[in-house]
Amino acid sequence: MKKYKIILFVVISIFSFQISAQKIKNIKDIFEVSGNCDMCKTLIETTAKSVEGVKTVRWNILSKKMKVKFNPNLTSSDEIQKAIAYIGYDTEKYRAEDEVYEELHYCCQYERKPKK
Repeated sequence: MKKYKIILFVVISIFSFQISAQKIKNIKDIFEVSGNCDMCKTLIETTAKSVEGVKTVRWNILSKKMKVKFNPNLTSSDEIQKAIAYIGYDTEKYRAEDEVYEELHYCCQYERKPKK
């Protein structure tokens, strides 16, 4: 009986080690997102959080910087930025469609950089 307990302990130990070795490390990123106010902050952060794999988000109104932490197996910084641009806010890599931007509340219509 003692022999089976030792074998069982070894098998469980190996299995536990394999599970912990496969733990995914989240990636942190910072990028710029245009916006003006607390309403913008709520929309931008809610949208980013809705992307599968996003763990934490924080957008700073003054610096216009977005800090994100996400699972790289489920999403990417590009996908998060695309989602934000889709709702009308320009990011470092993606420009919102003009029609979507124009539908933002008047206080959320930030000064846009010229198209490239």
